[in-house]
Parts: sequence; C-alpha cells; structure tokens
Amino acid sequence: MPEKRSSEKKASIRKQSLEERLNEYPELKAKIETMLSIIENAGGDVEKAAEAERRIIEEMRQMGNEVLHGWARRQQQKKEDETDAKRGVNRKEKKTSTGTRGLEKSK
Repeated sequence: MPEKRSSEKKASIRKQSLEERLNEYPELKAKIETMLSIIENAGGDVEKAAEAERRIIEEMRQMGNEVLHGWARRQQQKKEDETDAKRGVNRKEKKTSTGTRGLEKSK
C-alpha cells in the first residue's frame, strides 16, 4: 500500500505548477525571490561578478540550512502523528516509578 500512496503523491505533485508548489513553502519561495533579486541586480548595488557570486553562495547556504531544518521538522511531525495514531502507545505519559528496589543490600 505505501507504494500506491507514494505514486499518488508524486502524480499530484506533477500536476501542480512550480509556483503552486513554492507557495506551500513560503521560506523557500522568499529565498528564491532574494536570489532572483541578486541575479537581476534589483538594488543596483552589485557591480562585480565576484560580489554577486558571494551573495548567491551565502543565500544558497542559508536556503539549504533552512530547507533541511524544515524537512526534519516535517519528518518529526509525521513520525509523531504516526505514533499518536497507533493504539496502545502513549509516549507522553510521565513515569511514576523510579525503578524497583533491590531485595538485599550489597555487602
């Protein structure tokens, strides 16, 4: 069954435009817009290719970091939701026991 859901998800992703997909990730969309501004020299402050390259590289590093953190948060949430959906699993209950007492004292 997981293969079927995976292929259905892939098919639905293909049906969406790039803009629709980027709208689902506003942080990523903002980073791409920032990089486009650098490429287009919207501020008029980039005169040398080395400066444009430095700015693009920094934006790419930040974007990669943010994207991976977002991915990790989504994966964690997915696992938590799966665990919460299972019957008999209670991961949020506080333990009341500190353990069992030994029957005899050590000598």
